Amino acid sequence: MLALAAVALAAFLISLACTPLCRVACHRLGWLDQPGARRVHRTPIPRIGGVAIFLGYAAACGLMRFLPLPATPVAALFPGAILVFGIGLTDDLAGLKPWIKLAGQIAAGLLAYAAGVQIRSIGGLTLPVMAQAPLTVFWLLACTNAFNLIDGLDGLAAGVGLCATLTALLSSAFTGNTALALVTAALAGALVGFLPYNFNPASIFMGDCGSLTLGFLLGCFGVVWSQKSATLVGVTAPLLAFALPLLDAGLAIARRYLRGQAIFGADRRHIHHRLLARGLTTRRVVYLLYAFAGAAAGLSLVVGANRGNLAGPALLLFCALVWIAVDYLGYEEFETARHLLFGGGLRHLIDANVSIGQMEQAIRTAGDLEGCWDALLAGSRSAGFSRASLDLEGRRLSASLTAGDSGECWDVRIPLYGSGYISLSVPFDSPQPPATVSILARSVRSAFLDRIGACHPAGAEEFTADLARLALATGGPVEAPAVGVDLK
Repeated sequence: MLALAAVALAAFLISLACTPLCRVACHRLGWLDQPGARRVHRTPIPRIGGVAIFLGYAAACGLMRFLPLPATPVAALFPGAILVFGIGLTDDLAGLKPWIKLAGQIAAGLLAYAAGVQIRSIGGLTLPVMAQAPLTVFWLLACTNAFNLIDGLDGLAAGVGLCATLTALLSSAFTGNTALALVTAALAGALVGFLPYNFNPASIFMGDCGSLTLGFLLGCFGVVWSQKSATLVGVTAPLLAFALPLLDAGLAIARRYLRGQAIFGADRRHIHHRLLARGLTTRRVVYLLYAFAGAAAGLSLVVGANRGNLAGPALLLFCALVWIAVDYLGYEEFETARHLLFGGGLRHLIDANVSIGQMEQAIRTAGDLEGCWDALLAGSRSAGFSRASLDLEGRRLSASLTAGDSGECWDVRIPLYGSGYISLSVPFDSPQPPATVSILARSVRSAFLDRIGACHPAGAEEFTADLARLALATGGPVEAPAVGVDLK
C-alpha cells in the first residue's frame, strides 16, 4: 500500500506542477485551441495539457525502479506509449492526416503486442495465433480513439479516464495483481493532478497528446486485466469499465454508417453534444456522464469478481442502462432504422422499388402508347399513388387509381420532351404513400404550414404580401403567387 501511495503521489505532484507550466508555455508560443463551429468553448484555450499527464506518469514509473517492488511491465509499454504520445503532440501542434495518425497507432499497437500485451484467449478459449495480434491491435485502436472522441467538454475525458483507471486499480488490488496496480496508480495520480486545471471552466485542455495516450494506456491495462479471468463473463469487466467512451465511439460509427457518411468524420452529435442540445449546462453534462461511468465501473467490479450469482444480473442491468440512455439521447438514425426494420418501412420500401422496376420494364416492352399508359397506371397503383395523368402534345389523359383520392395532394411531376409531363398524385392523408419521397413531401409541407401559421396569423393576404417582398429582395418574380400552389 505504501508503494502504491508513493507512486500515485509522485505522479500527482509532477502533473500538478507541470500543468501550469504547460499552460504558460502554450500562451507564449500560441499553442491555443481556437473557438469554432464544433467547439464548446468561446475563448482560446491552451491545448497540450497531456504533456503534464505524461510527465507525471513517466516520473512515477521511473520511481518504481528505485522501490523494492516486484518486476513490472512498465518499461515494455513505454515504446508504444511514447509513439502514441508523439503522434498526438504532433497533431496538436502541426496537424496530421487521419491515415498517418491511424498508421502510427497501429505501429504502437504492434509494439505493445511485441512487449507482451496480447489477447491470447477469451473466457478460457485460446485464440488462433493469427488472430491474436489483429484482435489486440483492434482493441487498442478502439480504446485510443474512443477516449479521443469524448474529449469534447471540460474535464470529461480526464474524469472518465480517472474513473476507468481507479476501477482497474481496485480490481488489480483485489486480485493481487501488483504490477497492474502500480501502473494504474501512477496514471490515476497524474490525472488527479491535471483535473483541477481541466475542470469547467478549463484553463487548459489535454489535447490529442493526452487523450490518445490515456486511451492507449487504459487499453493496455484492460488487456492485462482480462488475462486474469478464465470466464467469458469476467472478460467483459474491462468493457464495462471503459463503457462510456466505447459506447460513444460505437454510436458514432453506427449512425455515420446508417447515413452513408465518413466513419472517421467529425460532427456535433456525440453523447455530450446531444445532452447539451437538451439544455443541460456543461457541468451538468459532465456530472451526468461521470455518474454513468461510475455506475458502469461499479458493475464491472461486480462482474470482474466472477461471482456467478451477481455477474449475470449486473450485465443485464448494464444493458438496460445503455438502452435507456440511447433512447433518451434520441438519435434519429436509430429511430428510423427501428421503424424500417420493425414498423414495416423496409417491406414498404422494397415493395415500392420492385413495383417501380416492374413498371419500367412493362413500359419499355409495351407495343404502343396505350400499353405504356396501362403499364403506368398499374405500376403507379402498386407503388401507392392515387392519381396519374399524362400531358403530351396538348392532350391530357387522367385516371384515378384509388376509390378515395379527394383532398389536398402532393404531386410528382416527370417532364417528357417538349412541354409534356407525367403527373402522379398522392393525398397527404394516404395510409400507404410511396416510400422515401413521401417523407420529404409530408415533412416540408408540415414544417411550412406550421411556420406560415405562426408568422402570418392574419391569413393568406399577409402571407402573399410578405412573399412578394421576399421575391423583390431575392430578385424573383414580384407578382403575387397563388397560396395553394400544386395542392389539389
